[in-house]
Amino acid sequence: MSRTSPPRPLDVTALFPQLAPLARTATRLHPRPGSPSVHDSSVGGPLLWPADEPWPHCDEPHEGHGTSTGPSPADVRLLRRHREATDERRRREPQGPWATLEELATDNRLRAGRPWPEGPVAMLPVAQLYMRDIPRLRTLGPSEADLLQVLWCPFDHPANPRPVLLWRSVAEVADVLGTPPEPSAIQFSDYLPDPCLFAPEQVTEYPNFLELSKELQEQLGDWSRWQAAGSAVDSSYEPAPEEFYLNHLSVSPGWKVGGWSNWGLTDPVPRRCPGCDIEMDPLLTIASTEWDGGSESWAPIEDPAGDTPPPPRGNPPANFTRIVLAGGYGMQFHICPASPDHPCIELIQ
Repeated sequence: MSRTSPPRPLDVTALFPQLAPLARTATRLHPRPGSPSVHDSSVGGPLLWPADEPWPHCDEPHEGHGTSTGPSPADVRLLRRHREATDERRRREPQGPWATLEELATDNRLRAGRPWPEGPVAMLPVAQLYMRDIPRLRTLGPSEADLLQVLWCPFDHPANPRPVLLWRSVAEVADVLGTPPEPSAIQFSDYLPDPCLFAPEQVTEYPNFLELSKELQEQLGDWSRWQAAGSAVDSSYEPAPEEFYLNHLSVSPGWKVGGWSNWGLTDPVPRRCPGCDIEMDPLLTIASTEWDGGSESWAPIEDPAGDTPPPPRGNPPANFTRIVLAGGYGMQFHICPASPDHPCIELIQ
């Protein structure tokens, strides 16, 4: 499996040479549905977890505590299988019926939710990334580590799941935990990822428009400067050419390692290390979508050939992992370049 981002419409540094020294390499991860093992880089797959190491649980207060919450992870998986079966019948038999009476009865029962869990909540595996697959991680993580694992509590803290990042040395894992514990319920089904495999690809990024100098912002907002590129620039962007830069030339969408931070929910905010107060670097982005209506030019060239997201489609578009955060935004982790042992910070953007 491979994914290739289309070439950018133009070389933006030819028009704006001041951007050249700001170029960074990002690794787009392109998660797609699959059946990962503990030895694969994946989303929502089994983790290479030592059998003699306790599984992480969350014992912090959760927002929205009540008498009932969402379904269990097993319930969510069953509901998704029913949805896939319904969509397949809809394609084969447009006149219906599309769902069986048993499926409808089961779905109605499962959507009623489960009792709010008492005591610590087992965390969900979200992702693991082997450095052999994503070499960019070697420049970001501890020198002795060759595996990054991400888990989170599937309840809001206060408005999003609380993540935990762990760096690990594969050679130190002898016996692998066979069946990790799962929470009895999760707050939202959007917090449970579908198993996916990665197809890493390196791309070049430039800073978000809001992180550029005032001088560069003014240049990018001057339509006359874009005329040298001719038809490579979409003329519909004439009233706001900086939007062309944002959508097609700066920060790539979707899951990625490294690169530049994305902004959209808020303006840029300081990312200072809580341990030593230096500026932190982007580590990993967990995205709700691989691309959207404004960034379709980043859709890999292999995808239009018939590869489509699993249902539900279009909510948001290209939602292969089924993770949706804050209505369609992403969770961005930042790491201290001086010491990976310092705490990471996360932002929703």
